[in-house]
Amino acid sequence: MDFSPAPALAVARHALRWQCSRLPQLAPADLYAVMALRQQVFVVEQSCAFVDADGFDVGAWHLLGWAEGPDGRQLAAYLRVVDPGGKYPEPSIGRVVTAPAHRRTGLGRALMAEGIARTAAAWPGRAIRISAQQHLEEFYASLGFHTVSAPYDEDGIAHVEMLHNG
Repeated sequence: MDFSPAPALAVARHALRWQCSRLPQLAPADLYAVMALRQQVFVVEQSCAFVDADGFDVGAWHLLGWAEGPDGRQLAAYLRVVDPGGKYPEPSIGRVVTAPAHRRTGLGRALMAEGIARTAAAWPGRAIRISAQQHLEEFYASLGFHTVSAPYDEDGIAHVEMLHNG
């Protein structure tokens, strides 16, 4: 399986270094940065009490976008890719998050483009599934996803399933 980098993407005001690893290859400090960002956004900011460590991280690919800041390297963006058959029949992208300091800069779009490109390279010809927060449906549609489910509640937040057919 090839999970090599996609062509470099230029993002305004961001020079990111992409890191893509399975969980055992993540350094403890990198894993800590991932879990801290996910908790900061998904649990605290979104006021959503749920078990973030859901068992899918162990076998997933983790895509981290590192930015250099005045205080050194910072985790600016993250997503995970679960292999086909892990969560859905298709490979799936989830836990998509951009650090608050890096929002509204195009970084979320760059993160998803990188994740889609790497997932498509690893599983050519396969659709990619996401469980999207419904208020972000237009954003994901602009990246080539289309809605394939009615809205449903996931941890108190309306979601829809969407597919990207490549």
